[in-house]
Amino acid sequence: MFDLRNFGIRLFDDKVMKVKLPSPIYKIWKETMEKSSTLDRHTADAIAHAMKEWALELGCTHYCHWFQPLTGATAKKHDAFIDSRDGEPIYKLSGRSLIKGESDASSFPTGGLRTTFEARGYTYWDCSSPAFVRDNVLYIPTIFVGFNGETLDTKWPLLKSIESISREATRIVNSFGDNDVTSVMPVVGLEQEYFLIDKKDFALREDLFLTGRTLFGAIPPRGQEMHTHYYGVIPSRVKAFMDDVNNELWELGIYAKSEHNEAAPSQFELAPLHGPVNISVDQNQIIMDVLQQTALKHNMVCLLHEKPFYCVNGSGKHNNWSLVTNTGINLFKPTKDPHDMIRFLTFVCAVIKGVDKYASLLRMAASNPGNDFRLGGNEAPPAVVSIFLGQTLEELLYQFIKHKPVTYTKSSLNEFGVQSLSYLPHETADRNRTSPIAFTGNKFEFRMLGSSMNAAFLNTVINIAVADALKEIADQLENHKYRQDKREAAMDICLKIMNDHSRILYNGDGYSTSWLEEATKRGLPNYKTFIDSINSLNDINVRNLFKDNFIFNDIELDSRINVAYYEYYNIRTVEYKTLIHLTRSLFIPTLLKEIKTISEIFEFAPPSQTEKVKRINEDIELLSKYSDQLEKILIKAAEYKSIKDKAIYLSTNTHQITNEIISIYNRNESCLSISSIDYPTLSKLFFGLDY
Repeated sequence: MFDLRNFGIRLFDDKVMKVKLPSPIYKIWKETMEKSSTLDRHTADAIAHAMKEWALELGCTHYCHWFQPLTGATAKKHDAFIDSRDGEPIYKLSGRSLIKGESDASSFPTGGLRTTFEARGYTYWDCSSPAFVRDNVLYIPTIFVGFNGETLDTKWPLLKSIESISREATRIVNSFGDNDVTSVMPVVGLEQEYFLIDKKDFALREDLFLTGRTLFGAIPPRGQEMHTHYYGVIPSRVKAFMDDVNNELWELGIYAKSEHNEAAPSQFELAPLHGPVNISVDQNQIIMDVLQQTALKHNMVCLLHEKPFYCVNGSGKHNNWSLVTNTGINLFKPTKDPHDMIRFLTFVCAVIKGVDKYASLLRMAASNPGNDFRLGGNEAPPAVVSIFLGQTLEELLYQFIKHKPVTYTKSSLNEFGVQSLSYLPHETADRNRTSPIAFTGNKFEFRMLGSSMNAAFLNTVINIAVADALKEIADQLENHKYRQDKREAAMDICLKIMNDHSRILYNGDGYSTSWLEEATKRGLPNYKTFIDSINSLNDINVRNLFKDNFIFNDIELDSRINVAYYEYYNIRTVEYKTLIHLTRSLFIPTLLKEIKTISEIFEFAPPSQTEKVKRINEDIELLSKYSDQLEKILIKAAEYKSIKDKAIYLSTNTHQITNEIISIYNRNESCLSISSIDYPTLSKLFFGLDY
C-alpha cells in the first residue's frame, strides 16, 4: 500500500518551497510565477540554497540540468555541489548555476543549426516544472538553446505553444462573459505501452539490442490469437517489477493510476493521471526511464519500440488532451447549461477546424520511423487523420448550428435491464479505437503517437493548430455583426466551420478499405510512411503557423526537417547494416548447421530431407546475393550529398530486398531442427516471463 506521507518526497514542488523558503522569498517567487517575470539575483540565490539543502538531506552529491534534445530522449551532465572557499571545500549551488548551465550544442542533433566548431549551448531552468531527485542526483528541468538563442530542444517550443493556446482560449471564454478566467492550460494524460522480455533472451538477440526490434523470426504457433493476455493475470515477476515502478513514481509525485496486460503477449500499459501538458511530458520521460531502469533490476528489458515484434500488436502512447481554465473548468466537459454548452461546442469546432487544416502536420508530429510498422494495422489508427465525435455529439453539434434546441444527456444502464445499477452513468458514445483522434467524454484522445517518442512535439502542434482556429473564432466573436449576442455569433461561426471542415469527421471503422476510399474522395491526406509526411513542414500554412506563434523561424524549421531525415536515415541504416550482419553471421551459418545435421543421418534420411537440403542451399545463395545487394544500396545512399536524398533513396530502394531476406530466413526457421537454433525464438520472447 502506498504511504501517503511519501508521495512526492523527492519532488521540490510548491509545497516544499513554501516550507523551505523564507516567507518574503516565497512570496516573491509566487508573484514572479504568476506574472511570468524574471527572478532577481537575491531570490534566485535563496531558492538555489534551499534546493541544495533539501537535496543534501535526501543524500544528493550532484545536481544536473535535465533537458530534452532532439534525440527523443533526455540528457544531463552531473555537477557536484562541491566548491572551494579559502582553500576549504564547501557545498554550494548558486542562483546563477540554478538558472543557467552550459552544454555542448554541436554533438546533439541540430539539423545544421550548429556545427562542430560552434559548440556552445545553454540550458535555462524551466521554473514551471519542479526539480526532483533520482539516484542521489538533483534534476533541474531546463530548456536547451544554442549560443545565438536557436531552439535545440522539444520543451521550449512546447512552453511557447502553451502561451499561444492560453491566450486565444482565454479570449473565447472572456467573450462568453466569464472574465474570471485569466489563463487556460492544456492538460494531458499519456498512456504508455511497453514490452518486457527476459534479460538473458535479450542478450542473445543482436537485432533487439542494436535496433530495438526483432528483424527476423518465424511466426510462432501462438501469438495473441487467444486474447487471454489482454487484461489477464499479471505474471508475478512482472507484478514485482510494477510495484517497484509504482513506488519510485509515487515518491517522484507521479500518479501511476492504471496498469494492466495489453493485447500482445509480454506487452503492458501504465497510465498516469492527467496534468498540465509540460509537466505530463516531463513525467512521461521520467516514466520511460524508470520502466527501463527498473526492468534491468528485475533481470528484464523494457522495449519501448513501436513494433518490437512484427506479428503481434505494437505499442503506442495515447495522448489524452483537453483544456482547463485557471478556475478549474474543463472546456471539453459537456453540460446541461445552455450558455456553457455553446462554449463547449465552440471549442469542439475549434478542434475540428485545427485538425482538418493541419492534418498532415499532426500525422508527421505523431510518428517516427518505428511507427511505420504500426500505423494502419488492426491495432492502431490508420495514417489518415480523422476525428471521431460519436453520433450523439455530432448530432448535437448539427442541432446547435441549425438553431435547434440543444440538450446533452447521459443515459443509464437501465437500457440493459440492470435495475440495480441504473444510477450509474452510461457514456453517449462507444470508444472508437480505430480513430486517430476520438472525443472520449471530456477530452480528445490522440491515438497515433509512437510509444518511444517524446510527446512534446505532438502537443506543441496540437496546441498551435487549435490556437490558430481559436484566434480566428475569437476575432470573429469580437467583431461579429451579432457581437451583442454571442450565442448567435457562435452559431454562425460554427456553422461555417462545419460546412468547411466536416470532412474530417468519421464515426466508422477506420481499418476498413471503404474508409480509405472515402477519405480519398473527401480529399484527406494519406501519408503512408513517416518519410512521406516530413514534407508537410514545408507547407506555407504550416510554416506560417510556427512563425506566427513564435515557435520556429524559417531556419529552425529547416533544421527540424533535416533532423527528421537524419532520424530516418540513421535508424534505417543501422537496421539494414544489422540485417546484413545477421545474414552473414547468423542466418547462413544456422542453415549450414541444419544441412550438417541432416547430412549426418543422410543415408537414413527420407527423400524429403534431400529436397530440404537442396532448398536450403538455394536459399543460402539467395541470402548471400541479397545481402550483397543491400550493402551496395547502403553505399550508394551514402554517396548522396543531402540528407533528404540519402533518406529517400533508402526508403525507395530497400523495402523489397529486405523483405526477401527476412521472408527467406523466416520460412526456413519454421522448419529447422531445434538443435540448429542457438537464439531465443519469438515464442520464447513472447512467453518467457510466464514461467
